[in-house]
Amino acid sequence: MSARARQDNQPGYVLHTYAFRETSLVVETFTRSHGRVAMVARGAKRPRSALRGSIMAFQPLGLSWSGRGELRLLIRAEWQGGQPRLQGRALLCGFYLNELLLKLLPREDAHEQLFLDYQAALARLAEEPEPGAVLRRFERALLRELGYALTLERDSVLHATQRYTAGGSTRASSPPTPAGGTVRTGHGAVRMTRSATLPITTRPTPVRPWVPSTMRWMPWLLA
Repeated sequence: MSARARQDNQPGYVLHTYAFRETSLVVETFTRSHGRVAMVARGAKRPRSALRGSIMAFQPLGLSWSGRGELRLLIRAEWQGGQPRLQGRALLCGFYLNELLLKLLPREDAHEQLFLDYQAALARLAEEPEPGAVLRRFERALLRELGYALTLERDSVLHATQRYTAGGSTRASSPPTPAGGTVRTGHGAVRMTRSATLPITTRPTPVRPWVPSTMRWMPWLLA
């Protein structure tokens, strides 16, 4: 087989499995170099299958597969060790992270930095008693990778009684004038055009290590 058709010992994680025919499984994986890849684990449900005990969620694996279609053939899955098992609340949070990746990532689109972020998130979930900050960090990293990064370094301040010039930060004194008129301010005359829109006047705010409100974006993205 060509190098493109077969991949050996690629770092990855199992995101989800479901039954395929009588004795096989479809395994949804997240790999470092190939992104999300779906594979068939033939005979994995048989008691003596070599794959039966190695297809584990939240554990680092060395995955080998072959094939060119949408559904690849899983040849081998070797446990790499080093990741404590998730339990209780941390386990539920791990399933939440996997669901985000399944719903939002396209197949075979590599995100190496996101893979490292996911790996770090699993390690922190196993250690930290409060998982909120871990989830927020990962959600923010995922949004960044998808091109929806939130601008969290600056806040916007607008005043309802003021009018603004398009693309500028000059405020005209109230009361407002009709579109196309001119008003006088302490900075001189400001020409108000019909196409004027409210710009964003910003001020610096402290950078937060994580953002508690990020989770409210996720139900909208998953819909």
